[in-house]
Amino acid sequence: MKNLNIIILILVLFGFQSCSDDYLSPSPTSAVGALGYYTDAAQLETGVINMYDGIQGINSTTTSDNHAIQVEFYLTEMRSDNTRTKNGEGEPAQFDNFSVEPTNGIVNDYYRSFYNVIYRANTVLENLGVASGDVAAQFEGEAKFVRAYAYFNLVRLFGDVPLVSTVIGPEDTDVQFTRVDKNEIYNLIVSDLETASSNLDDRYRTRASKSAAQGLLAKVHLTLGNYVEAQSLCESVMAAGYQLEPNFKDIFYTEANSEVIFAIGFINDDSKDSQNFSAEWLNAVGRTAGVNYATTEAVAALDAMGGNRTAYSYRIDAIQNEQNQVVKYLPNGDESLEIEPTSSDPTLAGNDWIVLRYADILLMHVEAIIGASESTTSSAAIASFQAIRDRAGIEGDVTIITKTDLLNERRVELAFENQRLFDLIRFGVAQSVLSDFAANNGYSFTANDLLLPLPTQEIGLSNGVLTQNPGY
Repeated sequence: MKNLNIIILILVLFGFQSCSDDYLSPSPTSAVGALGYYTDAAQLETGVINMYDGIQGINSTTTSDNHAIQVEFYLTEMRSDNTRTKNGEGEPAQFDNFSVEPTNGIVNDYYRSFYNVIYRANTVLENLGVASGDVAAQFEGEAKFVRAYAYFNLVRLFGDVPLVSTVIGPEDTDVQFTRVDKNEIYNLIVSDLETASSNLDDRYRTRASKSAAQGLLAKVHLTLGNYVEAQSLCESVMAAGYQLEPNFKDIFYTEANSEVIFAIGFINDDSKDSQNFSAEWLNAVGRTAGVNYATTEAVAALDAMGGNRTAYSYRIDAIQNEQNQVVKYLPNGDESLEIEPTSSDPTLAGNDWIVLRYADILLMHVEAIIGASESTTSSAAIASFQAIRDRAGIEGDVTIITKTDLLNERRVELAFENQRLFDLIRFGVAQSVLSDFAANNGYSFTANDLLLPLPTQEIGLSNGVLTQNPGY
């Protein structure tokens, strides 16, 4: 959060031109200060784009850079029973064996990255006065969506966190470093997403939209146990015209397709707008190659009930055939799977990262209908669940859905999409599932491991104001 100590926001606008028309083209490339810069709506839109740049992160090997979404898999998938490091070595292995240290640089990177995103969103909100009418409402909706998205990630990963809802200066140490009860954080998230859903339409896939706000808000309400609200929001998205891609592969290799609701856009072979996490998931490619490998447990789940999703979820590592790599988002393609390379250099990958897609909405719809019960025979829930299984090529009609059925279905449908850990926590089974997983793999897991440690660097900057999570 040291970025919050900077009064002047430096707009590093990377010439962010997406594969769709969602981003400004061309966008400014010079660094300018925010103070006095925003004088009209066109200039303010560069600040809006800058928020998405913040989520996109920097494709670099510099540890002081903000990598944002590009390191999220460490904090989510690799802290579940879905993925692990290839060799169990180095700082990344702290995630797969539940031994994360407060000094972990990846944790610090993600934490500061998303507070920087919040800072960028707050900067847009503070300058809304230079726009008017529908344009101002659009920018407000986008900024509040981005702020809510960032806080939703932070509060689920770290618990109580500092609540920064305005642009602040270095003198505001109490605001920067005082942890606030997570219920207050959730109140802001809900309020921001309600504003976003009211202000936005569905013109974008790689910028905030009405359906993206409603879908994310549905997940927030499921997290809070507000099932009626979640069901209504899911049904609103279901009526908005999105649909399941007939071919599961196309979800990840045909960008801005009919299933994508919100994605972070990247551009292939562009050093400023590409990503390298896809390369890190391969063998002998990238800086920390051989991370986010599929666990034995994830492979077994996909083999048992993945249907036609399995081949496009994991594959055997051609170099070390006892290892299994994630297939989603392959940057260098796979001829046997008819996947074309997305870039000439896998460390400059152009694969968009999907944050929310229609299949997730359908499965959340089922979850909302089941609610606090253990199962459902609701025709509406069955229709949503059956659609997912039909697309996967799994034969048989569903007549009843249990929570276990739903959790298992979410695992194979959304495998390696950074959902598994949050699903386990939301379904109330994280401690039991991860304890068994740890015991079976020689790890040690406790309830304290459900939250990450606050970065040591941030605690140091706070002069003791920022407190640590239990167990660290």
